[in-house]
Amino acid sequence: MSDNDPLRDLGQRIQSAKQSYEDEPKVEDHHSGLQHAWRMVIELVSGMAIGFGLGYGLDVLFGTLPIFMIVFTLLGFVAGVRTMLSTAREIQKDQVINRSEKSERNK
Repeated sequence: MSDNDPLRDLGQRIQSAKQSYEDEPKVEDHHSGLQHAWRMVIELVSGMAIGFGLGYGLDVLFGTLPIFMIVFTLLGFVAGVRTMLSTAREIQKDQVINRSEKSERNK
């Protein structure tokens, strides 16, 4: 075969294209903040819904309609807020790690 093998040239062009994409640093998605916000909202609402469901079920079971529903809805709210706070700590920790990695790469 000759030195100008079209398949070899194509293979080299493919390799160089792959390397150029792999070498680019990953850019943070601009929707990541929105994703975190939705995650927190879902955690809060699901905690309240579970508390409401348990409370309503106990009220129907015992015939004491609003008492357990109110108590367990409030407990679900507290559980949802605690879950949201732990998620916020996790996100903050990830951001600190990402910033420190970026600053080390820039040195």
